[in-house]
Amino acid sequence: MICFPNAKINIGLFVTGKRDDGFHNIETLFYPIPLCDVLEIFPSEKLSIFQSGSMTPSEPEDNLVVKAYREMQKIYDFPPVSIFLRKAIPSGAGLGGGSSDAAFMLKSINQLYNLEASDGALEKIGEKIGADCPFFIQNKPVFASGKGNIFTPSDLSLKGYTLYIVKPPVEVSTKEAYAMIKPMESSFNLNQLSHVPVSEWRNVLKNDFEAIVFDKYPVIKEIKDVLYKNGAEYAAMSGSGSAVYGIFENTISPHFPTCFVWKGIF
Repeated sequence: MICFPNAKINIGLFVTGKRDDGFHNIETLFYPIPLCDVLEIFPSEKLSIFQSGSMTPSEPEDNLVVKAYREMQKIYDFPPVSIFLRKAIPSGAGLGGGSSDAAFMLKSINQLYNLEASDGALEKIGEKIGADCPFFIQNKPVFASGKGNIFTPSDLSLKGYTLYIVKPPVEVSTKEAYAMIKPMESSFNLNQLSHVPVSEWRNVLKNDFEAIVFDKYPVIKEIKDVLYKNGAEYAAMSGSGSAVYGIFENTISPHFPTCFVWKGIF
């Protein structure tokens, strides 16, 4: 069985409070994008994983797809699998690549072995793996609150727009970014975003992480500035970085010689 775990972007990101469980409450809009990894699994005599593509080397047990397998195995009885994972989504980018791989792993096991787990059940398992993971189970635009795990469907559509993803050769520690953030009340109701033209988003949206991340990594701010100079309707850092995205009405070709660059159409 083969599938294509996709990335996401955060459209707006407000960190609104510190939780008793050590996490933070956030408000954001998760939007799936067609930048994809490749994940293939098939029945095997023992669990194994083969990794390739653009990824940070890691031990197999540290990979989120293996963690997804382990969490699924705690609840359901099914044979081992061999896993082939080819990475195209860059890590340390705020694009949710690892979480997407894990979510698609849960869905693939469920389908391969006819386990009949509901989306809700898979989302509960996903919460144990990563904060972004449950989003990728249904994989549709949502307003996310809580620690990013309480979803309200969004009717926002970016169909027809061109998207640029640019990631410089730096990685931002999510843990470090949250440690430096000062929570505050959100300044805009993201549930209303579909009623605001994309060209006006820069006047109402913000990513609370940008100020602290831009200060430490000026190159990320420079990328955002270049996207706007090249005609982006809206540009922002995704998550806690380091990837920046630009949404364009027209096709352009900004030059980022030392960065990962991906272009797609919604």
